[in-house]
Amino acid sequence: MPSLGDQVRDWHQGAQAVARGDWSCALRLFSGIPEPPARMCFNVGCVHLLAGDPEAALRAFDQAVTKDACMAVGFFQRGVANFQLERFQEALSDFRLALAQLRGNATIDYTQLGLRFQLQAWEVLFNVAAAQCGLGLWAEATHSLEEAISKGPEGARNSLDTALGQVQKQAPLQPRRVPRGEVFRPQRRHLEHLEPVDFLGKAKVVTSSIPEDQHKGVWRQRPQVQDTAGETRPGTAPRPRPSPLALLGQHPGTTPDKPQARKAAPTPGPAAPPACGFPCRGPTWSKLANRFLQVRVS
Repeated sequence: MPSLGDQVRDWHQGAQAVARGDWSCALRLFSGIPEPPARMCFNVGCVHLLAGDPEAALRAFDQAVTKDACMAVGFFQRGVANFQLERFQEALSDFRLALAQLRGNATIDYTQLGLRFQLQAWEVLFNVAAAQCGLGLWAEATHSLEEAISKGPEGARNSLDTALGQVQKQAPLQPRRVPRGEVFRPQRRHLEHLEPVDFLGKAKVVTSSIPEDQHKGVWRQRPQVQDTAGETRPGTAPRPRPSPLALLGQHPGTTPDKPQARKAAPTPGPAAPPACGFPCRGPTWSKLANRFLQVRVS
């Protein structure tokens, strides 16, 4: 079973094939998706209509409205397929179902869902009138066109007046349909995830800006310093700071010596007495001591 990414890729490539008119390639890509959703079945039906196979288109639109009973544009396109097969009663029923799914709104914009088309109520009423013309209900067709004129924009007034004149002359009308080449496309945010992402980046060759590095092997990276002019140039690598062990005179791997305990300074005490036995206490005591010595000598 293909992955979700492969299914989105096939869906996108199928829409591109429709844009360039390659119906077989588009059908192969759309039909290759297992359990296709309603929008994919709608795409297959539109391609069959473009290829001129309304029977196959009818089967595809049956699957689309079965899977999504509120798809007004699916009933609209199935009515076109029935009209081409001249099944006017079935076509009239499909157009009325499409009108009922509008729920009184003037427009359903399918752009956000990937289909660049706006289904408008006046276009559905125009197709109702076309199917009524095929059934020979000319009065009902005239009433449907008059209602379409009342709900249509000013730009469509001329074409609706022309169609009303044809119905009054009992001339048949051809139904309107989704523009040629318009199908449901995957949203852009889903396509962005299909692109490969390079998480590692690309390798870059870095060459040295130092002339001495050319053809002399690989040098260690030099730091860049900024001079006074503000220009960056190679500088000198900062010197390593000495370790605490080196500051203590120790080599790495050795145990530092234990610091010796300092000897306490002696506490100053009383001064030692002089040889004479008298303490020295100023000049008076010195004179007395000299006299004492003189008396003893004599």
